[in-house]
Amino acid sequence: MLAATEVLAADVTGVAFVHGTGKQTDALNNYWEAAIVNTVRGGLPNSANYTVVNCDFDKYMWTNEAAGCLAGQLTSFINARGITRLVVITHSNGGNVMRWILSNPTYDSRYPNIINKVRKVNALAPSSAGTPLADAVMNGNTFEQSLGWLLGYKSDAVRMQQVSWMASYNASNLYGTSGRPALPRPFRAVVGTDVESSPFDSDSYCGGYAANVGLEATQNWLASCSDGFLNCTSQSAAGTVWFRDTTRTRDAEPLSHGQSRRNCFNLDAILRADVNL
Repeated sequence: MLAATEVLAADVTGVAFVHGTGKQTDALNNYWEAAIVNTVRGGLPNSANYTVVNCDFDKYMWTNEAAGCLAGQLTSFINARGITRLVVITHSNGGNVMRWILSNPTYDSRYPNIINKVRKVNALAPSSAGTPLADAVMNGNTFEQSLGWLLGYKSDAVRMQQVSWMASYNASNLYGTSGRPALPRPFRAVVGTDVESSPFDSDSYCGGYAANVGLEATQNWLASCSDGFLNCTSQSAAGTVWFRDTTRTRDAEPLSHGQSRRNCFNLDAILRADVNL
């Protein structure tokens, strides 16, 4: 008998990349960058079996523009490529939208087939318990202006990612957190634990030096363990922790929130090696 993690010969494996907060029309180039996508899909038996989702994740996770759009694009991909085994790679708030689909199979007629095809969700820096930075933006304090580049201003998605709001959703609408039913498919978090932005360290330039400088500044409003946008506790709140960055990355480098969607410190190779497991 085959082990649960073994791939059947008849399986057609595909990978879907699901972006975070923001309205995307070209997430391949403007959110992920082709380098990480091409490395990961290269691990597939058929490297053409991939899709990069483009939706409006400035909206609440359950809306037609967010979860509805995601469901539509995943369904089209599954049908067009004959996918029987889907690996979903999410980043940040994209994990919340995907978790909505997994948690609410009767909400949309397309959800059950998607859930049936999903093998696992690899959630990179998921904002499963929200972030104090969203609270700062919504409160309109003096910190708001410096957060605009990272979050946007007072969108529904930012409002949704306030800590108390996400606690409410986790308690009532979403599965996978402590005390709640388990998700129907593995939801595995990669947790970013720190930000490095020394101009004398070449690793600070992966993902963009200016972005890492900004994330190090926002880290001052977060816990000591954070990726500059999310506390480690938020990233770890749903599903299981696959790994904390420094336990698997090259030279035990931490992954800032921006670096966790880039091919930084062999993250791309880790994701590539995992797609057929």
